[in-house]
Amino acid sequence: MNNLSSSKELPDIFSPTKLGPITLPNRIIKAATSEGRSPEGKVTQALIDFHRGFIEGGTGMTTLAYCAISPEGFAAPGEILMIRENISGLKKFTQAMHDAGGKVSAQLGHAGPVAHKKITGVQPVAPSRFRNPTSFQLCREISKEEMRKVINQFADAAEVAADAGFDAVELHFGHLYLVSAFFSPWINKRKDEYGGSLENRTRFAKEILLEVKERVQDRLAIIVKISMDDGIKGSIWLDESTQTVKILDDTGAVDAFELTMGSSVYNQMYLFRGKTDIDGMAATQKGIFKLGVKLFGKMMLGEYPYEDLYMLESARQFQPIVKNAQLILLGGINDYEHMQKAMAYGFSFVAMGRALLREPDLINKLQTKSQLEGRCIHCNKCMFSVFTTTNCVFTKEYATSSKEAI
Repeated sequence: MNNLSSSKELPDIFSPTKLGPITLPNRIIKAATSEGRSPEGKVTQALIDFHRGFIEGGTGMTTLAYCAISPEGFAAPGEILMIRENISGLKKFTQAMHDAGGKVSAQLGHAGPVAHKKITGVQPVAPSRFRNPTSFQLCREISKEEMRKVINQFADAAEVAADAGFDAVELHFGHLYLVSAFFSPWINKRKDEYGGSLENRTRFAKEILLEVKERVQDRLAIIVKISMDDGIKGSIWLDESTQTVKILDDTGAVDAFELTMGSSVYNQMYLFRGKTDIDGMAATQKGIFKLGVKLFGKMMLGEYPYEDLYMLESARQFQPIVKNAQLILLGGINDYEHMQKAMAYGFSFVAMGRALLREPDLINKLQTKSQLEGRCIHCNKCMFSVFTTTNCVFTKEYATSSKEAI
């Protein structure tokens, strides 16, 4: 392996590690996977039990996802609404994670063109007028006044997270959600100071980041989740995303970047890799849309073979660029060897999604038997459970957990 550190120099994956102003018990983060356990937008016992399983299973920090900054920002049913009225339940959530010995992050976002009127009750917004090619939702152009409101809502949500005891916030600047859509020339056709040049298309994200930092200071760590590329012609690719990250890193306001890829608008399997579950997608639709998915689903979703550590080579392009923040590697991390390789290539943390959905206690297992391989087979049947209750099909749901707000 070229350019790898020797094994003697590798950081200990299972030792406490600094992330900005906080210290994590280890270098493993449960990646955001929208849970669908909050039918009223509030914390439920089912949500607490779901995340406590990861912390008790050895994960250093779990990510509460997805937390909409406003009712218009929801991306799927049953997500958390990160507003002050919900702070009592949020405090119970963070206390439960801390009592279990771990840290907890809140993923904050606005769905933008990923949103659906059936969920939010309003027409979705995007940087420019845009029709989502998967949902067929027509998005209207967001106004500058509305953008200023969104900036304040991100900061309000971050302040609520800090007051509720969260250790970190993860600003969702990926997957062609609202902020990410501004990066994309495919969607962003604006003629003002938020469109055109790369600097202009990064402006909205930078303003959100700086407002969040101003509001929370060092009360919690700030993570930015950002797409390296999305596999869509004319959209986001490495030549620009590296420079976008540099602009954000130069502010000094980011503690870590979680590097992701793909989109939730089109070509979704570019993010997930592996088997394309057309039947799972079709089950979320009705009538003509169900038939459309069965006929054209693979064309819309894409199909890409699964590979271990499939984001590694793209993520390495950011290492010479990022000077102030740490880097979190995501994508195809399934066992101890994968984590070691991430450390050897200089990443500070790893984020795991599907592998932990399959085995919430995987990290404890790896600490005692490092040669084990995770049991996730990347069937992607969990992918569309976001529209009901996110879960691995091989893992039993918590039968006694209540979905009533607490």
